[in-house]
Formats: sequence, structure tokens, C-alpha cells
Amino acid sequence: MDKVQPLADRVLIKPIEEENKVGNIIIPDTAKEKPLKGEVLAVGLIEEPQVKVGDIILFTKYAGTPMTIEGEDCLVMRESDLVAVINE
Repeated sequence: MDKVQPLADRVLIKPIEEENKVGNIIIPDTAKEKPLKGEVLAVGLIEEPQVKVGDIILFTKYAGTPMTIEGEDCLVMRESDLVAVINE
């Protein structure tokens, strides 16, 4: 992903899939919620970015433009669509 540089206030996010099992029940793909958690892969040309590469973040439900880069499903979204940084 080093070859992709988001422009302006955009960030490149790799969505993190949540576990698709509740107890012994497996949730089918059609019933899954869209992931709202992801890892920052690249940050645009922002003077003072609030996130950095490697941060795990939460974002709004309908945020981002989906795309496939180097075989990976990613989202490009505005930094303002990010809700929080998860400190693990």
C-alpha cells in the first residue's frame, strides 16, 4: 500500500471484519453488518492529522468509497468521517 497516497484530508482504511459467530451460531454473510472498525494504511496531505498509519479507528456507517488496491479491500474516506481512535 506504500504506492497509494490519499489526497487532501482523506485517509486509506483497511476494514477489520468482526467475528461472524455468536455462541454456537454462525452469522451468514448476508446478515452481517458493514465493518465500522479499521486500520489506517495511509494519511493524506493534512497539516496536522489526527490519526497516523497503523492506528485502529472507528468510522461512521456509510463513510468511505470502497476500492480494491493490490488485492485488498479498502476504503478511502475523509478524516472527518472518523469517529475515534482505539487505544489497545
